[in-house]
Amino acid sequence: MRYISTRGHDAGQRFCDILLEGLAPDGGLYLPASYPQVDDATLTRWRRLPYAELAFEILSLYVDDIPADDLRAICRRTYTREVFGTDAIVPLRPLVDKTGSSGGDAAPLYLEALSNGPTLAFKDMAMQLLGNLFEYELKRRGETLNILGATSGDTGSAAEYAMRGKRGVSVFMTSPRGRMSPFQQAQMFSLMDDNIHNIAIDGVFDDCQDLVKAVSGDLAFKRKYRIGTVNSINWARLVAQVVYYFAGYFQATTANAQQVRFTVPSGNFGNVCAGHVARMMGLPIDLLVVATNENDVLDEFFRTGRYRVRSSADTHETSSPSMDISKASNFERFVFDLVGRDAARLGDLFGAQLARQGFFDLGADAVFTQAASRFGFASGRSTHADRLATIRSTFEDCGEMVDTHTADGIKVARAHLHATHPMIVLETALPIKFAATIVEALGRQPVRPPQFEGIELRPRRVTDLAADLPAIKAFIVAHCEPVAA
Repeated sequence: MRYISTRGHDAGQRFCDILLEGLAPDGGLYLPASYPQVDDATLTRWRRLPYAELAFEILSLYVDDIPADDLRAICRRTYTREVFGTDAIVPLRPLVDKTGSSGGDAAPLYLEALSNGPTLAFKDMAMQLLGNLFEYELKRRGETLNILGATSGDTGSAAEYAMRGKRGVSVFMTSPRGRMSPFQQAQMFSLMDDNIHNIAIDGVFDDCQDLVKAVSGDLAFKRKYRIGTVNSINWARLVAQVVYYFAGYFQATTANAQQVRFTVPSGNFGNVCAGHVARMMGLPIDLLVVATNENDVLDEFFRTGRYRVRSSADTHETSSPSMDISKASNFERFVFDLVGRDAARLGDLFGAQLARQGFFDLGADAVFTQAASRFGFASGRSTHADRLATIRSTFEDCGEMVDTHTADGIKVARAHLHATHPMIVLETALPIKFAATIVEALGRQPVRPPQFEGIELRPRRVTDLAADLPAIKAFIVAHCEPVAA
């Protein structure tokens, strides 16, 4: 399998090369040169597989530079009951009211549980695998890696819990100071492992993300200090998320002729981009619905064709903070496919136009209609009032307590239910991570897993920095050794 950049770079890289590299040298994002296709016989065979074996089968289509026995062992070590609390790993739960209905005459509505991992968020699904892949490949090469990441809440803790104690790996995680929930902050900042470094940036998530991209774009610095990424710009993390689309589909259907719909709460477009990849491989997905909060950059695009990033001042601080994002990094991967994999045109859209005027507009272009017709996308928006109402009705009518982001997904999903195609909403986190809003909606505290009792009171280790590239570089230099020339 050969990988190419959305901006045109093609040096014949294989999976383990881009695993450690993250962003392409030309500033683009890596994608496979073509999507492997899955036929009916393969879908039938995969239906019977446990999650770890399904992960191995799917990853094997993209990874040809790790011996099969080693890759299978990594998948089996990652996806276990001990790590995710259930043999199913990502069980579906029907969302039905007291009458047994999920929405009038519509097909069933399900929640796919993705939040049973160590940090109670869907990011664990890929990050646990990524930690094991990093450790394996670095040991094989006799190298070290310094991971630089940006988080709006869940990526950071998932990465740190996956990488803590891993040989050869250090993590430098930036986050917007004061913008995460108290529980999210405590999960990250209470870690005292020597290889974990938390950096609180004076700004919003997009400032953190811009710093990560700027460091990754400085090839000399990146190579001297062995900088890699765990954000969803890293293809390895995204392909790991493809697996749970197949797993959800198999649980919701009994035959390969059936189609399903997925609704995905999304800010950075990584989670739903994995669904796009699954669909391009041949998974029978009728519709991918993007659910946003008040930061509705993605919803605006799918409604109008206009992709317009917001300034830091115009990025709303909301009760679903992990989606408080106005620059959706992974969106570039989808637009690359949308424009026929034309790297020059993609570069003009995301380079020249976005940099010059802060937006690009495909609304009058014939390719924009393909976002719905060929690629099967729709979208919707949820507000604070919406998520309070959804949390309340989901609990009172269906007996399910959901977090704020999942509530956004449920609210938007209900506008896209289908008579025969089941709808699967991807759960993003457990309610305890956003307790204040749960209390506002329900007047009661969500359940707190025993291992997190008193986490907000634990000692913290975090460094406050301005949104300044030289300051970030200086911090990295002060805490790691350069690669010998």
